[in-house]
Amino acid sequence: MNKIGLIVEREFTERVRKKSFIITTLLTPLFMIALMVAPSLMMMKGGSSTKNVVVVDNTPGQFIGSKLESGETVSFRLLPEGTTLGQARSQYNSPDIAYGVLVIGSDILDNPQNLQLILNDASSMSVEDNIRNQIQGILRTERLARYEMDNIDRILADANVRVGIQTLKNNGQEDEEEGMEATSTAASWIMGLILGMLLYFILIVYGQQVLQSVIDEKQTRVLDVMVTSCKPFDLMMGKILGIALVAALQIVIWAVLIIGASAFIMPMVMGDTGIDAAMAAAQSAGDTEIASIVGKFTNVGYLAGLFLELLLYIVGGFLFYASMYAAIGSAVDTPQDAAQFNGIIMMPVIVAIIVMMNVMNDPNSSLVFWCSMIPFTSPIVMMARIPFGIPVWQVAVSLVVLYISFFLMTWVAARIFRVGVFMHGKKPSWKDLGAWVKMK
Repeated sequence: MNKIGLIVEREFTERVRKKSFIITTLLTPLFMIALMVAPSLMMMKGGSSTKNVVVVDNTPGQFIGSKLESGETVSFRLLPEGTTLGQARSQYNSPDIAYGVLVIGSDILDNPQNLQLILNDASSMSVEDNIRNQIQGILRTERLARYEMDNIDRILADANVRVGIQTLKNNGQEDEEEGMEATSTAASWIMGLILGMLLYFILIVYGQQVLQSVIDEKQTRVLDVMVTSCKPFDLMMGKILGIALVAALQIVIWAVLIIGASAFIMPMVMGDTGIDAAMAAAQSAGDTEIASIVGKFTNVGYLAGLFLELLLYIVGGFLFYASMYAAIGSAVDTPQDAAQFNGIIMMPVIVAIIVMMNVMNDPNSSLVFWCSMIPFTSPIVMMARIPFGIPVWQVAVSLVVLYISFFLMTWVAARIFRVGVFMHGKKPSWKDLGAWVKMK
């Protein structure tokens, strides 16, 4: 154990002292926050200017153009009746004068495609959507008016209903109010997606570090010297555990930064009443999804529980995959030789990502359930399921199976490592690896 401890210490300190580790650890949470905040700031501060559109309305009495309403996106100017397209184009032919000329055909009520927008500047989807939606609404009202119904506008407004579903989780208590807690499918899926991709990042980045470290030391014959003073199994376990501690430390730092931001920075910026007011406003507006997202990201206990489960799956999943990477690294001489084995190791991870994308549709489907139990895919898939509030026993069983599988995989990897570390100049096959496992 002392020898394993020395190897763990060396692998850990060598990576933690690197500037890349410090920069990545500190900047990643800031980058994630920036990705969430930037779109909102861009919408609030970086909105486009109002586009001036002149309208040539050829309908009788200009009944379409007269009903177009100007707003922040588009400002309409209806030209006098009888103005031709040629006159409008020659008079309003510069972006400084008008963004474009909207020509409404005389038969648009029966031919909704008879609509043209001649631009003096680059096209804008928001402008086109605004024009399209307004004219569609006017045409719909005019067509319904043919049926000679009174108060058609009031009827349409009354029939336009927006339904909001408040999703609640039954926690088994009998009390009518206390027996349920608010939840959100969208919020759970977003949280699960973030956690699943984070775990994918850890498995791939740090797993490749184990592979590359073993290959580099084998190429320089450092391993040949080290195995004279410690067993190959001790050497392999020291490398795996040392890099695992680096990954765990990075997650702990991220957890502290994010939970600290939720506990202290958010209340300072918005105030306790500000958070409550934002949630209340979202609920009153029918945006229960937004209210649930705000509630989850400002709940310190909820975030702490998620990061604890994430840490357990990162450690278990990394140890499981790292043992395979270490075995492959000991069996080859160059990264190019490892490519054939690396592809096979990556296949279950890719399958896990594909299954993770389908968790929102049904987090308890048979495929999702079994993929969250099988150790090759369980770390990523289970972390995507946990925010949906799955039973605790499923998480416990998944973790037990994962850690038992790690010990079994470590035994297999150690059998390959003890032989492969002495092999030079030969590109092994799968048959060779199987023979090394059976070798006494």
